[in-house]
Amino acid sequence: MTAPVRRAGVFAVLCTLTLAVPIVGPRAATPIAAVVLLSIAAVVLLGAFAVTDGPLFDLLAYPGDYEDNRLYGLITFVLAGVALGLISVTSSMSVTVFVGTVLLIGYGNVGEQLARQRTDDDVVHVTAFCLFATTVAVAGMAASMSLEQGATVVAPQLPAMLFLAACGALLAALLRDVLFLYDDPVVMLSVGLLLWLLAELEPALGIVEILAALAITVAFGYASYALETASIAGMLTGILLGLLTIVLGGYGWFAVLISFFAIGGLSTKFRYEKKEALGVAEDNNGARGSGNVLGNAAVALAAVLGYAASSATLLPGDPEPTLFLFAFAGSVATAMSDTLSSEIGSVFETPRLITTFEPVEPGTDGGVTWQGEVAGIVGAAVVAGIAYALFADVDPLGAAIIVAAGFVGMTVDSLLGATLEGSVLGNQGVNFLATLSGALICALLVLSFAVLG
Repeated sequence: MTAPVRRAGVFAVLCTLTLAVPIVGPRAATPIAAVVLLSIAAVVLLGAFAVTDGPLFDLLAYPGDYEDNRLYGLITFVLAGVALGLISVTSSMSVTVFVGTVLLIGYGNVGEQLARQRTDDDVVHVTAFCLFATTVAVAGMAASMSLEQGATVVAPQLPAMLFLAACGALLAALLRDVLFLYDDPVVMLSVGLLLWLLAELEPALGIVEILAALAITVAFGYASYALETASIAGMLTGILLGLLTIVLGGYGWFAVLISFFAIGGLSTKFRYEKKEALGVAEDNNGARGSGNVLGNAAVALAAVLGYAASSATLLPGDPEPTLFLFAFAGSVATAMSDTLSSEIGSVFETPRLITTFEPVEPGTDGGVTWQGEVAGIVGAAVVAGIAYALFADVDPLGAAIIVAAGFVGMTVDSLLGATLEGSVLGNQGVNFLATLSGALICALLVLSFAVLG
């Protein structure tokens, strides 16, 4: 057994100590639960500060710890866990979420380190992390709920536990891929806050539906990686977004979202050799990373979360859930329009700057071609057509509004590219603001026509 596996095993055992919190019954004895957490932390932290060399130090130390002869990795890990635990016993975050979060980080790392012993395949490493993390998190959440409320309440909550565990594992794997491998404290806090939010939304699917959603999103995600339209981080981001969209929105929402990922991803391969020659091709053979995926889909995700929160009457003012549907469609139409406009239009005639219509070099931010504009409108029409076919709330006028929102968002992207990109905004910031404008235009137009009608 290698040192990384041994260290991961010790950290996992420490994570298991979180089950002491539900044992004392925090809802009835919050001070006691807090004392238990702080006591465990104090013992571990004192030991971490006392051990500066020797076999025990070698067992627990991350590579960076040797520079200062201090177990900073262990110290920050424990502090992050205690912070999350104190939040859970003093707020609406359930102890079940706290326990599941800490366990999935600890045991997911064990799975990843075991996989690293056998293969150098990064996909296998990520898969092992997610499987171990999800399995142990579900078991830990079930044990926590049983200790707190009794075994009879566990079975009905298993679908929700699986959903939370899978989302947490995917987010953790994604963050570990884009951050440093030893940033588990940041990962733990981020996962805990996400699962706290998702638990408040109370998704109501059964275990079969959750498993089906996982199977579908994983299949699409791996296909994007195999076709080299997404990196590992991009694949994980797409799977997480897809899972959230299916569970919180529905398969119709997923169909709209996946149309962008599929068509947009394949469009990057359109005449790729010529794009390379012109210097406008996407890096990494067109495989999109998490930043690109989130830049184009963050607004859509916010709309899905808003729809779920509105449906659960968690938002002030009780906004109409349909508005979030149109905001979602408008943002995806914008992302589709912008992607097709740039990926298809860039291989045709010399583009012109949208602000002055002067000819510019291919790849210039804010440069447009008429072929790209047509491709963008067609992309928005595809999204509108899917929404019209799948949602009763989208009538012909609604579909036309989605197309208009996509065109407006695409134009905003070009204007921002010509004026602010490179000096004030990066590419992902431009994508985010463009999709946000498409979402807002779509929702506001629908609201305006509803008021006038």
